[in-house]
Amino acid sequence: MLKAGIIGLPNVGKSTLFNAITKENILAANYPFATIEPNVGVVTVPDKRLDFLNDLYKPKSLVPTAYEFIDIAGLVKGASTGEGLGNKFLSHIREVDAVAEVVRCFVDKDVIHVEGTVDPIRDIEIINTELILSDLEIVDNRISKLGKKAEMAKEKSEILEVNTLKKCKENLLNNKPLRLVDFDDDERELIKGFQFITYKPIIYIANVSEDDIAVGSNEYSDIVSKYAANEGSGVVVMCAKIEEELAGLSDAEKEEFMSDLGITNSGLDKLIFETYDLLGLATFFTAGSDECRAWTFKKGMKAPQCAGIIHTDFERGFIKAEAMSYDDLVKYGSELKVKEAGKVRLEGKDYLMQDGDIVYFRFNVTK
Repeated sequence: MLKAGIIGLPNVGKSTLFNAITKENILAANYPFATIEPNVGVVTVPDKRLDFLNDLYKPKSLVPTAYEFIDIAGLVKGASTGEGLGNKFLSHIREVDAVAEVVRCFVDKDVIHVEGTVDPIRDIEIINTELILSDLEIVDNRISKLGKKAEMAKEKSEILEVNTLKKCKENLLNNKPLRLVDFDDDERELIKGFQFITYKPIIYIANVSEDDIAVGSNEYSDIVSKYAANEGSGVVVMCAKIEEELAGLSDAEKEEFMSDLGITNSGLDKLIFETYDLLGLATFFTAGSDECRAWTFKKGMKAPQCAGIIHTDFERGFIKAEAMSYDDLVKYGSELKVKEAGKVRLEGKDYLMQDGDIVYFRFNVTK
C-alpha cells in the first residue's frame, strides 16, 4: 500500500486535512502539538476505470487500491535539538514512500501562526532544516559506529558505504536535501537502507482559504509552486477546510458542491494523482465475475514482477500474461469481442506492464 507522511508546522491545516482523510474528528485544536501520537488514515484511490469494470463484470467483490496517510505532530524550529516534541516522532515516516508537507498559504487572524506571520518559504525552510538535521544525525551515528574501520576500508562494499556517507554528510551540511543530490545506482541502492527522510520525494500542499480555492491559487501558493518547480517536486493547491466539508457529503452532494466552486477534482484526489505521477506509479487490473481489483505498480516493471504483487507464487511460476488494454475493452464492449478483434495478447517475461492493462497471469508452481 502506498504510504505518505503528512508533516508541517503547527496550525497550517494538517489535522483539518487529516479529518477529511479519515472522516474522523481528530483533534484540530488551535495550538501546537494537538496531534501528538501519529494517526493513520486510509483512503481508496479514485479510478473511474474500476467503476466501468464493476458495471461490466458485476463481480462479487470490488477492490480499489488504497493510500495510507500518516499524520505527524507539528514540527517547530529547533525540533532536532529538543524543541517542542523533539524530532523522535520522525521515525514514524521513515518508511513512507513520499512526504506530503502542508504549507500555510492563508491569512486568518483567528488562527495563530507559530512564527507570527504567514511566510510559506520560511516555513518550508524551517521544516527542511529539521529534516536535514534528523538525517545528519543518522549519518553521523553510522560514521561514528564505523570508527577506524572507515579510515582503513579496503573492501569494495566498505569503501562504497564510507564514501556515500561522506557525500551525504557534505550535502546535508550545505543544507541540501538528499533528494536533490546526484547519486549513482550503487549509491542509491546503499542509501535505501538508511531511510533518509530528505531522500524521499516531497509534495507541497499549499493550503489556501475557501475564497482562494475558487480561483485556484493566491500569491502565497504561487510562491510555493515556483519553489517546488525549481527543485522538481510536486505541489497541490487545496483548501483543507473545504476538503473536510466534502468528506461528509454523499457523492451527488460532493459533485454539486465542487461544481458550485468551479473545481472538477477534490484536493485529496489531486494529491493522490500528483503522488502517483511523482513516484512513477501506474495501475493494472484483474477482472472477472468473482472480483475486479486495481493493483499499483511502478512504471518499468515487467510482467513477472507485477504478478508477484498479487502473490509470490505467481512470479515464481510465471508462464505468460494474458493481457488486454482497458481502452480496447471500452471500445469493443466485452472481453469476448476484444478477443474476436485479436486485441488480447499473450505476453512473456520481458513484457513491460502498461497503465490500464487488464491481466490474467498464467503460472505453474511445482513443489
